[in-house]
Amino acid sequence: MNKDTAKWRVLGGGFAAYTFDAMDLVLLAMAFQPIMNDLGLTRSEAGLLATATLIGVGISSVVMGWYSDNYGRRKAMLWSLISFSLLTMVIAFASTWTEILILRFLAGLGLGGLWGVIAAYIAETWPPAQRGRAAAFVMSSFPVGVGLASFLAGKIIPMWGWRALFLTAGIALIVAVYVYFFVPESEAWKQQRDARARGEGVKAEKVSVKEIFTGGLAKNTILATLVSAFALTAYWGPTTWLPTYLVKERGLSVADMGMFMTILSVGMFVGYNVFGWIADLIGKRNALVLSLGGSAVMLAVYALTENPATLLWMGPAYAFFMAFVGLMGSYYGELFPTRVRTTGSGFCFNVGRGVSAFAPFILGGIATAYSLQTAILICAVPFLLSAILTAFLPRTEVPAAQAGTPAAAPRS
Repeated sequence: MNKDTAKWRVLGGGFAAYTFDAMDLVLLAMAFQPIMNDLGLTRSEAGLLATATLIGVGISSVVMGWYSDNYGRRKAMLWSLISFSLLTMVIAFASTWTEILILRFLAGLGLGGLWGVIAAYIAETWPPAQRGRAAAFVMSSFPVGVGLASFLAGKIIPMWGWRALFLTAGIALIVAVYVYFFVPESEAWKQQRDARARGEGVKAEKVSVKEIFTGGLAKNTILATLVSAFALTAYWGPTTWLPTYLVKERGLSVADMGMFMTILSVGMFVGYNVFGWIADLIGKRNALVLSLGGSAVMLAVYALTENPATLLWMGPAYAFFMAFVGLMGSYYGELFPTRVRTTGSGFCFNVGRGVSAFAPFILGGIATAYSLQTAILICAVPFLLSAILTAFLPRTEVPAAQAGTPAAAPRS
């Protein structure tokens, strides 16, 4: 298979896979209110369900990153898709809070693996000058998944209840079939594997997580993990509770909430792709700082907006700046060499996502004591901190003469 065909198949497969990864992640948030009503849960107990998911995601970043770097990007993507799809479907048959808690944790073990695998795939199949746009496009499938979950929740929950909503996770199995038959393994990874087996210029032993803390990589690993932890805490706290906030504190029906969240997702989709172009113009690090700083400002404005009509149109404006996940996908992959690319980028993103696991639970407690509006407003602070920390990471762009190399080397 030629390189052009391979990169487009990776792009399509990655887009579809991450769409359903995102959909699966937010299905729970969309179903929070009916689950709380049905099982008699408090906001803190409901928040723990989201926390369990994100803890599983954090653990999977290490496990799936290690698996991908040692056994292949394609196998890791398949295992992730199959596991989180089946485990989410089983939630439809759960009867207690404990059962849902365990299933969400196990599903998180599959959900966390995809981001790092896709980031590595893009870095290894697309030329440096196009990586920002390619990664942004693939990661822009996240708001597509959020919008799909919102749409399905608005249609399914009023008619068939929250259990039927979780059965829709099975659609991801179709993507797994596509990946199995049409998405090739990364040639860069296969060359690295073969060279490792022959002992030619690379370590012969299997990749170890400790390598991302050695050889000058420790600073990038620690800083990028902190950036992810602050940014994703600021994202997952509000995202988990936003549907409930719109229903309980802004008086929307479940159907209207679904419409609001779908329109918000449109703004996020546009932002992902616009910021991909911005990244290729001003550099990935600078674009990431702009995205995180803009998210801090717009989240505060959105939380203080009370008029429903204004809230409807402020949603896309707020979501437009939340393109940082796509930017991290192209940027983090260039902070690490091929040998540890998935391990490094996946660790930084998903360990950060694991740290953010406590945001839904903590915000649930704040909302109980004060209000959801107050809890969401507070999250503007970690967005700002993540923007500041990003400025201390290196730029990864290389001179035009080196643009054809497999991966850019970090520079200050």
